[in-house]
Amino acid sequence: MDYKKVDAKDIEFLVSILDENRVFKGDSINNDFSHDEMGGISHMPEVLVEAFSTKEVSSIMKYAYENMIPVVVRGSGTGLVGASVPIYGGIMISMSKMNKILEIDEENLALTLEPGVLLMEISKYVEEFDLFYPPDPGEKSATIGGNINTNAGGMRAVKYGVTRDYIRGLEIVLPNGEILNLGGKVVKNSSGYSIKDLICGSEGTLGIVTKVILKLIPLPKKAISLLIPFPNLDMAIGTVPKIVKSKSAPTAIEFMQREVILAAEEFLLKKFPDNSSDAYLLLTFDGNSTEDIEKAYENVANICLNEGALDVFIIDTDERKDAVWSARGAFLEAVKASTTDMDECDVVVPRNKVAEFIKYTSKLQEQFDVRIRSFGHAGDGNLHVYVLKDDLTDDAWKDKIEEVFEAMYKKSRELKGLVSGEHGIGFAKKTYMLQQYGYEYVNLMKNIKLAFDPKNILNPGKVCE
Repeated sequence: MDYKKVDAKDIEFLVSILDENRVFKGDSINNDFSHDEMGGISHMPEVLVEAFSTKEVSSIMKYAYENMIPVVVRGSGTGLVGASVPIYGGIMISMSKMNKILEIDEENLALTLEPGVLLMEISKYVEEFDLFYPPDPGEKSATIGGNINTNAGGMRAVKYGVTRDYIRGLEIVLPNGEILNLGGKVVKNSSGYSIKDLICGSEGTLGIVTKVILKLIPLPKKAISLLIPFPNLDMAIGTVPKIVKSKSAPTAIEFMQREVILAAEEFLLKKFPDNSSDAYLLLTFDGNSTEDIEKAYENVANICLNEGALDVFIIDTDERKDAVWSARGAFLEAVKASTTDMDECDVVVPRNKVAEFIKYTSKLQEQFDVRIRSFGHAGDGNLHVYVLKDDLTDDAWKDKIEEVFEAMYKKSRELKGLVSGEHGIGFAKKTYMLQQYGYEYVNLMKNIKLAFDPKNILNPGKVCE
């Protein structure tokens, strides 16, 4: 695309609507804004601006649209596929200062807030009202706007669903600067196409979220976890369909292997309750009475023991909960700290194919002589598989990662899986999505993009382009 380069006149306009201390250019832009959490893909914006209101975002977009300047929106920058990298330069709008919680409506179980509010602030805030926002993506410092744009999932998806299931309403700014309100506090809505649901998961390519209405539910009174060691991963994963079928409804079913636990122990300088087995399931149960939870977890514990589990650890004290869940929360950082660089395959396969896929990654380790680490959501088949660079040269790493990823995504297609479970496509995974869906499907996506953004100025080069 033939985009206009940002010049002094454009800067002058941005300063006139935002004032000088919210417009950054050249060396005054921190290098963090050139990449997301995974790195690998990097490009600086020509100008970075901080928005405080919908009106400001609308004015910027109207100007950018008229002048053919590309725009990328950014929250906390915790993405893992390069979706917020400004690969064409242009204007980057930081939404992190639009971070107010605007209203809690206890009668309609709804929370209205701005897109820059952090995930960890939401759960803390609503719990004071005895309410619960169930989506639980691993990165708690992500913004709700970022969660919406990637339709983030997390550990509780197996029971409660993903971000899209909790979006009641959105205010968005279109690429031409027009402001749209989608949905609202209503519980049901069959009025026309669901544009709200299109925005959720669109990775900042269709519109800019400036206000959100979230659905809340009553807060479960109690939660208990089980840590269950198995002799091997096959046995652990093989038990999951039986757990799901048992109607005991765990909130989370995570799988982990010994080497990732050891990395987390080293990273946190904390001991895990048990690190002697090759594979583990970590389950959580929530509810309103101890009796209900005990009935559910005893049923599951018996299923696991019958399937060959070595033991069942009940995680019911604060100290044990902290040891287990802080380790699970640190897996990504721990793996990252153990190598020089890494890239991730965020693949989702049918639940009963998880063990087969993980076994295949073990073969790839030997075939390509590269370290591969994995963990993930056994309950919904979403796996996080990390390929580690270690001592490889940049050129060798580039070649090897392409081959390994090609093999992994091919395997996921064979197993009737999908390219991304929760991190999105962004810039990094576009080729794999085209291989997955084929021309017709991707062309339909391109036409949807064209309907929202005929000049292709909003986050160009991402998802389906």
